[in-house]
This record gives sequence, structure tokens and C-alpha cells, in this order.
Amino acid sequence: MADRPKRTAPTRTVPKPTAPTRTVPTRTVPTRTGPTRTVPVAMPAETAPERWLRTIRFSGFTVVMLGVLILAVIVLAPNLRILIEQRQQIAALQAAVDGTSASVDAFNSEVARWQDPAYIATQARERLYYVFPGDISYLVVAGSHQAATPDGAPISTEVQTTRVDWLQTLLASIYTAGLTDAPPDQLVAPVVGGAQ
Repeated sequence: MADRPKRTAPTRTVPKPTAPTRTVPTRTVPTRTGPTRTVPVAMPAETAPERWLRTIRFSGFTVVMLGVLILAVIVLAPNLRILIEQRQQIAALQAAVDGTSASVDAFNSEVARWQDPAYIATQARERLYYVFPGDISYLVVAGSHQAATPDGAPISTEVQTTRVDWLQTLLASIYTAGLTDAPPDQLVAPVVGGAQ
């Protein structure tokens, strides 16, 4: 057998893709002396946004995806609003809890101070004017003027006792409060006849 040449598969040449060419429009310009001639017209330069907008192509997939996106926004917007409101409520409640825990800490420190006997003694001296046995306490009254009653009468230095029938005064006050139609600011204390 003679050597036969090997068969090769037929090859097909595929043209290489080239950049799209833009046709330049032309217009006919009449000349004075002869036949008309064609002159190319220059188009204004295209900007990048114009070129981008010109190349947008809407396919079925793009339209479906835009529809899904719009539907997702419509479905999720109310839930997002509720989420934001709940976050605000949580932040407000957390601030209230922080304020309350700060006041609890202040009260706990106050209770701890009252466990100290020296603090209790100091408070008894300052607030109630208590003294230890054997101590002498001086109370300084501000000013050198003589004390007087609200109507201007001087207060006596002698101890006086007043004899009033307190039971009759109490009953007169109860009857006056229960049987009158006058407003409280017009009521006058009843005059009791048993005073000496």
C-alpha cells in the first residue's frame, strides 16, 4: 500500500470581529460652476454618558430583574419601617434602664452610708440637733432683732399655759366643715366660748 496523504478536516476561516464603524452622513452641495458634489458632514463629538446610554439594551432578563427589584422594595419597605421604629423604641427603653440603674446605684450608696455609725451620729447632730451626753450644744439664731408673732406682737420669754376646751373646739370645727356651703378660703375658725 502506498502511502496516502492524510486527510485533514476542511477549515473555515472566521473573520475577526472589528470595532463597529460609524458611517459618516453626507450631503450634496451644489457648486456654482458645475455638477453637485458630495461633502461629508462632521457629527458632534459623542460624550461618554451619551455613548453609554446608546449602548444600553433591554433584554427580557433585564426587565424581569427590574420587576423583581421593584417588587422587593414594595414588600420590604413596610417591614424596614417597623424595624427602624422598634430600634428607636429599644434605644429609648435602654436609656430609661440606664437612668434607673444610675438612680439605683445612688440609693445603694446612700444605704451603705447609713450603715456607718459615724454618719448616723453626724446626721443626728446636723438634722435633729442631738448631742451626746455631757456635750453642750449652742444654737445661734441669726440677727439681733427680737422675735415676733405674724401680727407683730412680741413673743414673751415667760412660759404661759392656755386653758381651752379642746373637745368643744374639735366638735365646732367638724360641724362647721360639714354643714357649710362656703368655699374653704372663706371659712373662719369658730369662736369657742370656754376659754379663760
